[in-house]
Amino acid sequence: MFLVRPTSHLRRKMLGVVFGILASMAGCAGHPRTSENANMTSNPSPPAKVGHAPVNGISMYYEIHGDAAGTPLVLLHGGGSTIGVTYGRALPLFARHRQVIAVEEQGHGRTTDRDQPIRFETSADDVAALLRYLEVAQADIMGFSNGASVAMQVAIRHPALVRKLVFASSMTKKSGARPQFWEFMSKATFADMPQPLKDEFLKVNPDPQKLRTMHDKDLERMHHFTDISDDDVRSVKVPTLVIVGDRDIVKAEHALELTQLLPQARLLILPSGHGEYLGEMTVTTKASHFPEWTEGLIADFLDSPR
Repeated sequence: MFLVRPTSHLRRKMLGVVFGILASMAGCAGHPRTSENANMTSNPSPPAKVGHAPVNGISMYYEIHGDAAGTPLVLLHGGGSTIGVTYGRALPLFARHRQVIAVEEQGHGRTTDRDQPIRFETSADDVAALLRYLEVAQADIMGFSNGASVAMQVAIRHPALVRKLVFASSMTKKSGARPQFWEFMSKATFADMPQPLKDEFLKVNPDPQKLRTMHDKDLERMHHFTDISDDDVRSVKVPTLVIVGDRDIVKAEHALELTQLLPQARLLILPSGHGEYLGEMTVTTKASHFPEWTEGLIADFLDSPR
């Protein structure tokens, strides 16, 4: 997802973990960016439709890809990111067999801001309002990193809108992330935000002040991260796929704990850092087949009987 260049000590400490949720590190330490990865576009294939929806005081940007019948899949990007940053490689794969609705959160990319902090709960309400605007009665919701925290809140606050949930590389408790992550977050500044993420924001919204505001609001959100109660997690009755990398910022044991709390949960642990399994653009490991494999596993979950 987003934001910080760690020290070499922290690289070693985290064993190549890719920082996201306001802190995006390089993938596995020691692997240079290859030309294939360097040229990886953050722009997926042209969407069938783009638009801005007036929801809750903002103009929310959305893209619709694919035209397959059935339940659409809503994709929620990571913090400090755009649709292309998180899903530039994976989105075309998802859209081959289903309709995909990808959105950008308050103050991110092409979505306008409002005079209030960014919170997972309010972003979830924005997603729900967008679906109603699009006359989508029910959708599968997938979120990555901060986007997964938003997706969880959609399922808690608007359960009738969610058929299945994919909760990828995020946590419901502060203790679910490695302590080094929170230590680094306490010292993070705008200068630590990786230049590729700054460039991607400015590519779709060429206003440096809006970039800075987005960064500061995302960082402030993480400084005020609040645990979700176990009872609220248990209230999510829909089938849920919890995904984590074995070198993620999220602890594998926390992902396992979630599958024991969620009534209908499955667990997928991948040999991956944060975002590597999606081909997230800040990852600097060699290009791989991870996005194809990951999409196949998620598609199997979404297509399986409830």
